[in-house]
Amino acid sequence: MMEDKRRLVKTDGCYHKEGRLRPLISFCLLLPLLFLSCDGDDSIYRDYPCSFTFDTTLHPLPCQLTAILRNSGQFVKIETTIEQGVRHVRTNRNYDNATEDIMLRNAMEQQWRYALGANNCIIVGVSSYDDHLLVAYEGQCPNCLTDLGGTRYPLMWANNGLHLNCAKCGRSYDVNNGVVAAGRAGKALFRYQAAFDGSILRVWN
Repeated sequence: MMEDKRRLVKTDGCYHKEGRLRPLISFCLLLPLLFLSCDGDDSIYRDYPCSFTFDTTLHPLPCQLTAILRNSGQFVKIETTIEQGVRHVRTNRNYDNATEDIMLRNAMEQQWRYALGANNCIIVGVSSYDDHLLVAYEGQCPNCLTDLGGTRYPLMWANNGLHLNCAKCGRSYDVNNGVVAAGRAGKALFRYQAAFDGSILRVWN
């Protein structure tokens, strides 16, 4: 019978064959990374899928969504529909309640996946607080979603666009940081991840 000439390596007071130890060490080193990739960011709302991509180079100014990304304190509510095979993005701006219907006709845009949270509405803008941070919120009231079930608790612009109001529970939320600004204490607006590279806006969870 052939002699096993693998070197013995001592770990934790025990001897192991060198060849058997290497896979174990590799697994132990990778284990923390596996946990990190599964946990993600606990502050991100994940109860409903969110995936939105918008190419501002295809929709230059005065497009509402393109404009608000460069101005702190400006936000839009975003909804999407498909009509006669063409996807539409509809926006509603905070400070003047103006609306816009944007048709996505580009072949690349038509390949992107769209899912806008609990009930087809997200809110995107640049905070006047938090070092002018780009933020994205779920478009339904977080407290009603949690306490009452269902998915239709829309938020409406109030106080010149500085707040979002829920008619169901009476709470108002500060659009710049998402916290309850008026009404009973409760959860802040649910957040999604958001990024803008100067051309492409992405919102996801």
